[in-house]
Amino acid sequence: MAGTKLKIVRFFAVVFVALALVPGGAHLSELPNKITMPPDRYMVVQQIYRGWALFGIVVFAALIFTGAHTLLVRREPTALRLSLTAFLCLAAAQAIFWIFTLPMNVASADWSKIPDHFEAARRQWEYSHAAGAALTLVALFALIGTLLRADPRARARRP
Repeated sequence: MAGTKLKIVRFFAVVFVALALVPGGAHLSELPNKITMPPDRYMVVQQIYRGWALFGIVVFAALIFTGAHTLLVRREPTALRLSLTAFLCLAAAQAIFWIFTLPMNVASADWSKIPDHFEAARRQWEYSHAAGAALTLVALFALIGTLLRADPRARARRP
């Protein structure tokens, strides 16, 4: 049963981390084209993100399942390191969001008005999303690594 529980938790951890990468990956891929747009065009493009706050549910689930996974693999050193790396990367991505991204959402009323110091606000918003995406990608790779690199002693104990 313990092996089944681990497989289920690992599955959902990977799925939710992959889903959490979707909005960050979108922001990252759009950055080169958006970073130099004139303010009026940038403000129009920003409206495509309405409703994306719902991805917060996915991020929360990714943190929960990755945390649970970390606890379940705590006796397998390699898996523990990889899983803890994933969890810490997700936590760091969240810290970046709350410290750097959200204040720009507030300053711009979710990009419905041009904020004071527009260029600085845009750079902070765009680059904080890019950093969050990079951390989420590392988290996904680390979790996948737990699938590929399990502790040999743990494998030897399995029937």
